[in-house]
Amino acid sequence: MTAVARAVKEEAGLPTGIQILAGANREALAVAVAAGLDFIRAEGFAFAHVADEGLMESCAAELLRYRKEIGAEKVRVWADVKKKHSSHAITSDVSIGATGHTVEFMRGDAVIVTGSFTGDAASLHELEEVKKAVSLPVLLGSGVSAENLGDFFALADGFIVGSDFKKHGDWKKEPDATRVRSFMKRHRQLAGSYP
Repeated sequence: MTAVARAVKEEAGLPTGIQILAGANREALAVAVAAGLDFIRAEGFAFAHVADEGLMESCAAELLRYRKEIGAEKVRVWADVKKKHSSHAITSDVSIGATGHTVEFMRGDAVIVTGSFTGDAASLHELEEVKKAVSLPVLLGSGVSAENLGDFFALADGFIVGSDFKKHGDWKKEPDATRVRSFMKRHRQLAGSYP
């Protein structure tokens, strides 16, 4: 993971981050430090949930202590709230806005709002609720496409795009340069930097 992450960072020349699935947030942080990355995407940062991997405990305190221990304070933590592929029944009395607020309280650096599964867009209502609850950047972490980007553009501070960049919008397929160009053209139009 470190070798691949370093190669991507060098090739892109842009801020680069990593997520290692199944709640491997410490491991992602270690890779980020070794590869010179800028951020990690952490699941289960604040509040436990039941994911397809099983019960995921919250990790904010442990992760931030580890970050300090390895001298990685420059690596930012972007935290999913009420993340996709998970049940949040055990925290059903905690709103998504309150969850975002807790990420901020626990010293996360950004909040990520997703839909229910890969490729599923977040609800506008949930995105608005999180934006009102936090002063951190709020990113849309699933389901954004060239077709719906306009719906979210004014609300989200950034977008994590995966499925829409793949052939037929299918996350299992290979990247499709035509789809990437279409998305970026739409983004530039919305940003007012494209005729």
